[in-house]
Amino acid sequence: MRRVFLPWAAATVFLLGHANASGKTKPGNALELQVINFNFETVQITWNTDAYAGINFTFIYKFKTKEEYRPCSRYVLQQGYRAGCLLDVRGDGPLYFSIRNGTEPLLTKGLEISAYLKPRSPGDLNFQWQEEAVTVTCSNLGYNDLQYEIQHKTIFDSEWQSTEAETCNVTINGLDAEKCYSFRARVKALEFAYGSETYPSDWSEVTHQQRGVLRDSCWENSFFPKFILIAGMVSFLTVFLLLLSLWKLHRIKKVLMPSVPDPKFSFLGLFESHQGNFQEWIKDTQNVAPLNKMEDGELECAPEDAVVVQPAEAETPKTVVMASPLYPQTGEEEAAGDSGQLPGQQPQGRGVISLGDFTFVMSDNSYMML
Repeated sequence: MRRVFLPWAAATVFLLGHANASGKTKPGNALELQVINFNFETVQITWNTDAYAGINFTFIYKFKTKEEYRPCSRYVLQQGYRAGCLLDVRGDGPLYFSIRNGTEPLLTKGLEISAYLKPRSPGDLNFQWQEEAVTVTCSNLGYNDLQYEIQHKTIFDSEWQSTEAETCNVTINGLDAEKCYSFRARVKALEFAYGSETYPSDWSEVTHQQRGVLRDSCWENSFFPKFILIAGMVSFLTVFLLLLSLWKLHRIKKVLMPSVPDPKFSFLGLFESHQGNFQEWIKDTQNVAPLNKMEDGELECAPEDAVVVQPAEAETPKTVVMASPLYPQTGEEEAAGDSGQLPGQQPQGRGVISLGDFTFVMSDNSYMML
């Protein structure tokens, strides 16, 4: 196949006139063209319509200089207006076309369609496995100066790894036969033969292979999803047990070390009025009962004044001894006291003093706590 290059083959942006309301054009606006040659089978030529809204251009073309222009039979529409044309081509060669606004020519050019080649995607990939390598083959396209690219990856790889060759017979080494691999392929036109305006083909469908066996997916044969599930369950169980342990520890701490109540809630005014002085606070708050006389088994209430205790004989001061169950009286004290009073009986006709929850019975020369 002989390939002819034209000097305008790489041009895709052309200056073109802008049509005004009367249908005439004003020069200065750029018409952007995109040309794609789909595997020497179909050529698509599209132009921008932003600067030419509401205008339907006419596209005519021919493949040989001596031919007559023919109108486009398959327009590409955008928002109801013509934005391009699809042409059936007969292999490689030049293309001559003209874009017109009605009968007025806006652009007349020629180009080499091979400069805008987009090859067809490779199909029917075949795999031949060796111990640590695989050879991927497919049917070659009907023209030369192409590069075949095969990519592969596992589920553990973040990016595809590429291997290239000038024919669709590519060997990939360093593989693990136990792993499942995904493969895809595409074709690129070499720049030295077709120029820099070409397009790589679309990627083929992804094929999954493991030990030479075709798989629907590599994920279904991987332990990775199960590992994620198990790891998630273990993490959840660990967090649950940790929270349960903290809750149990809090309850055990409350049992072993109960909280000490704040005395300011039990002794109102102790800290607010007396700055923690318990003796001063108890003088103001405790109910101190005055001296009562017990006559005929009944208690008489005295005025709630300061308690004044006077012994029977003021001339002879006597030692006052407080008797309590913790400190029993000595023999001398018992002799000095009322020997007629039996232990455990409440003395008759004696004074009784109440200090808070404590009650004291006063004899002639001593106190006894009941």
